[in-house]
Parts: sequence; C-alpha cells; structure tokens
Amino acid sequence: MISLSLAEIAEAVGGQLHDIPDPSVRVTGPVVRDSREVVPGSLFVAFAGARVDGHDYAADVVAAGAAAVLASRPVGVPAVVVDDVQRALGALARAVVRRLGATLVALTGSAGKTSTKDLIAQVLRRKAPTVWTPGSLNNEIGLPLTALSATDETRFLVLEMGARGIGHIRYLTQLTPPRVGVVLNVGSAHIGEFGGREQIAEAKGELVETLPSAEAGGVAVLNADDPLVRAMSARTRARVVLFGESDEADVRAENVRLLPGGQPAFLLRTPSGCSDVTLRLYGEHHVSNALAAAAVAHELGMSVDEIATALSEAGTLSRWRMEVTERPDGVTIVNDAYNANPESMRAALRALAAMGTAAEAAGGRTWAVLGPMAELGGEALAEHDAVGRLAVRLNVSKLVAVGGREASWLQLGAYNEGSWGEESVHVSDAQAAVDLLRRELRPGDVVLVKASRSAGLERIAEALLADTPPAEGQVAGR
Repeated sequence: MISLSLAEIAEAVGGQLHDIPDPSVRVTGPVVRDSREVVPGSLFVAFAGARVDGHDYAADVVAAGAAAVLASRPVGVPAVVVDDVQRALGALARAVVRRLGATLVALTGSAGKTSTKDLIAQVLRRKAPTVWTPGSLNNEIGLPLTALSATDETRFLVLEMGARGIGHIRYLTQLTPPRVGVVLNVGSAHIGEFGGREQIAEAKGELVETLPSAEAGGVAVLNADDPLVRAMSARTRARVVLFGESDEADVRAENVRLLPGGQPAFLLRTPSGCSDVTLRLYGEHHVSNALAAAAVAHELGMSVDEIATALSEAGTLSRWRMEVTERPDGVTIVNDAYNANPESMRAALRALAAMGTAAEAAGGRTWAVLGPMAELGGEALAEHDAVGRLAVRLNVSKLVAVGGREASWLQLGAYNEGSWGEESVHVSDAQAAVDLLRRELRPGDVVLVKASRSAGLERIAEALLADTPPAEGQVAGR
C-alpha cells in the first residue's frame, strides 16, 4: 500500500486511535484480512464473522509485526477503531485511490469478467506497472483490498466488479471511481436473484453511469454484439468505444477461426490498424474477451502490434477457468469448475467440441462432466435441459451429469435430444463421477469439468490429475 501514517488512516476512515503511542507510525506493508498474511508494517483488518472473529487475533498480528489493527472495538494493541470495519475499509481504499497517479479500469458482465480482467492486466502491464483483482475478489471487501495493494509506482489499476443486486456496482464505483468502464455482456447469471435480464442490465449499467464525462477523459467500452450492453451508450456521459464482431464495432475481430486444438485466431482491427492474434486460451468465447482487452489497451495508448503480441502471449492467471492439462497417458483434463451459467456453459461445450476434433481423429473421445448452474430461479429447468441438448448437438461423446435435481435435468435434456444408452449418465456426486471416469478414460480423451462453484466439481479434475501427475511442462493455457 501507499505509505500512510496511522493518524492519516484514522482521519480517512473517521476512526479513533487506541493504544497507539506514536500516531506518526506508518503502514508500509499490505492491508490484509487473514492473520497468516501479516508481514511487518501491515494493517490487519479485523472482520467479525459467523465462525471467526478477527479481533481475537489482534495481539498475534501485532506481535508478528502489524503496525495496527482496523477494528470495531479496542483490542489492547495499536488499533484504529471504527463503527463499521467494512465501510472503513472502503473509505481507506477511496482515500488511497485519490492519491494514486493511476488510471482505474473497471469491468463487469454476466460472464467472462475474470478471464477478461486477466487479459487486460497482462496487456497493460507491458506498458506500465499494473495491479489487478486476484481471482474473483470483486465485492465490497475484495475490491478495496485490491485497490489498497497499489503502490506509488502503479499506473494501471484493473478492477473486476460483481453485483448481486441493484446499487452494488454503484457503491463499488464510489470506492474506486474508474476512468474506463467495460461492460462485457448481460446474461443469465444470478437471474433468479435479479428477476430478469433487464434488471441485470440495469445493475451492470451503473458502471457506465458513474464514469467521468468524455471531456474529463471518461471512456465506456461496450460490447457491440450484445443489444442490452450496446444500449448502455445512452446512459453514460463518457465517450463510447464499441468492441465485437459487428461491422460497427470500433475494435473488432475478423476472420475468426478455431485452430485444431481449440485456440481461437483472428485479425484484430482497430482505428489505428490491424494485426493477427492467436490466443493461447481455449474456446471461441475468448475472442470477445480479447477484444474488450484490446479496446481498453488501445484507448490507453498501446499500438495494435503491441496489443496483438500481448494477447497472443497471455495465459490464464486465475484457477479453474479453462485450465487445460494433458496427463502423461494422453488424457486431457479441462478444469473450468470455478463457476457456471448458461452462457459460459455453452461456450465451454463449444470449446470442448473444438478440442475434440483432433482428439477424435486419434481415437479419443470428448467427455462433458457437468454439474448444476446455481441462481437461475424459474429458468433453471429449461436452462439445464438446453445445456444437455446442446451437448448432444455438438456431438460430445459422453455426458456425465453430476448432482441432484439440476443434474437430472441435464441428463434428461440429453436423453430427449437423442443421447441414449451409455452416451449420457447421471451420477450422484463427485466421487461417483471420479470412479466412473477412472474406469472408462483412455488415451486421447478430453474431459471438461464444469459447474457452479457451490458444486465443488474441481475435486473431480484434481482427482483425475492426481492419478497420473503431469510431467513438467505439460500444463497448457496457464
């Protein structure tokens, strides 16, 4: 974090100093909420959870070198005491961001946020020091913690913003006001909570509503191929830049194709020229993500050749997102089990089908090991049924539906589309899926594992990889 004295921190968060003999002591280390991450000079944020109260670790973290604790009550060691620790954390992030000489880029969308954030970060860090959201820490706690990890050298701060209701993104933009805002898509993720796509669009569009005006440098980067996103151009004062495959997009992809291994290639066209891109990532859906990253980088002064090179060399930074590993016996595991919604599930299946083209030529098969998609509300049955049907239409060799009611709907959709016999099966849990796959897999097979995070299906991929550990250098797409 930017070095601040405890007195400055107390002023920024409206807190009181307790047991601090010298208010000029500075926080020079990271701001952390996990006591195990404390290093000398840290500020430890004491959250009181349902099972663990961070205040109980106050003495330990100070003994480990923390400069102080951000707490909701005196803890007998140096502390900045506030009424609400979470809001104080946000206020501290807001104060630090104001001091930064960095450009803030924020992005949101129903699918692809984390992959796109990782792409933007990998491109921008070619130009200048860049800090970005780790994993999917995109809420009112993770976002300020990310912002607080910036230093005086940081020039780009790339922040993923998630929402589970109206007003959530607006609140996040108040903590870390972006100059560049990116909206990827409006899909079905959390549709059960929001009530419909129009409500999701309303929430996602809060990002562009809060951007500075075009005259003040605000830029809204919007998906030209998504009508609900494109319509957000009317909700912002910022200059609008469109990306997509549409002819009207400012930054677009032409001649999109999938290579035999499933990686997309295309011609990147920008207002300043064009260049060829071949992604290391898997699946055609990453083309849209790459275009969003290219549009941001172009607006921030990178040349089209610099952008194309960076995109072509970018990998996966976050775990369990189309994480492709080939075992020594020739079985390929695609761990995409971090999360799932109808849009990302369809994209993953299409990627599997593309990867399977080469596999099937060598006698291998494609396996879709799928679990439930959460928070779909009244759309759940239809959406799971549709995914099962799509697996059949894409000629996926084997469907393994894992779990309870939702999994049965996946299998039923496949059955009704014509997948009979042993082509599709419903198993009760992850262990049953592992047992089945251990019996059936053979060299050349490609196995996709995907479900909502709550299903925990990453255990299937991890178990299959543990059976025959990959040789060094055999991890792809990382």
